[in-house]
Amino acid sequence: MKKVLLFIFLAGTFWLPALSQTYDEWCERAVTATEQGNFDLAEDCIRQALKLEPANPRNALLFSNLGTIQRSQRRYEQALESYRLALNMAPMSVPILMNHATLSLEMGHNDKARVDYSQVIELEPHNTEALLMRAYIYMQQRDYKFARLDYDTLLAVEPQNYSGRLGLATLCQREGRYEEALAILDGMLSDKGGAIPYTMSELASVRVARAGVELDMLKPDQALLDLDEAIRLDPRQSEAYLMRGRVHLMLEKKAQARRDLEKAVALGIPQGEVRELMNRCK
Repeated sequence: MKKVLLFIFLAGTFWLPALSQTYDEWCERAVTATEQGNFDLAEDCIRQALKLEPANPRNALLFSNLGTIQRSQRRYEQALESYRLALNMAPMSVPILMNHATLSLEMGHNDKARVDYSQVIELEPHNTEALLMRAYIYMQQRDYKFARLDYDTLLAVEPQNYSGRLGLATLCQREGRYEEALAILDGMLSDKGGAIPYTMSELASVRVARAGVELDMLKPDQALLDLDEAIRLDPRQSEAYLMRGRVHLMLEKKAQARRDLEKAVALGIPQGEVRELMNRCK
């Protein structure tokens, strides 16, 4: 009996500090737990803070953080509800709108994400991420006119923006404006020693993009040169191996194509994406 009473006493002593935590202390504990990757504890701390002061205006941020934790665990419907509660409290908050847009994209709700990004751009006309992501959605929807407007807006403010330039080159390629696409990509490669030099991986991606344009222009030999250089710059560039495998197949070099396709799969390209190509290597 004494042992049981001792356990109860210790248990009560253990939880006493937790019960006396203030709102700010719960918030601090949630941040620490999140940084440590202990998301279950972080979620519990957030809920304790919300329960302690349900009318606190800072709860909008707590709901947003809760949504981000839930999104990282693929609990999408719960995350959606958390972001909705956050936006109810702070409908003009750019960070919360951006979080909600990201979740909508992950759930395949591109139109909803576009609405969020549009609202962000109304609040911050030169928000780089919102412009990039809305342009991406427009491209996915084949609304190339509006995609170009977003890229032009972004590049007018940040002419050297890597993602903006690469996205615009991709847009030009889709529109069949191959020379314009090549001019953009050539410019990116010539800027590699500029004030903001690109990484080897970024340069490799530009090479892969240029190879794609060259293939559309029926110039496989030039494409191969770019793909060889992309792989030299970044040996783990899976897309480069995949595309080079395709080019080797076009040139009837089946053994080389198979090696490249196998390497692409080893680097993460799904088997299903290369199955038909592998069959053609026989």
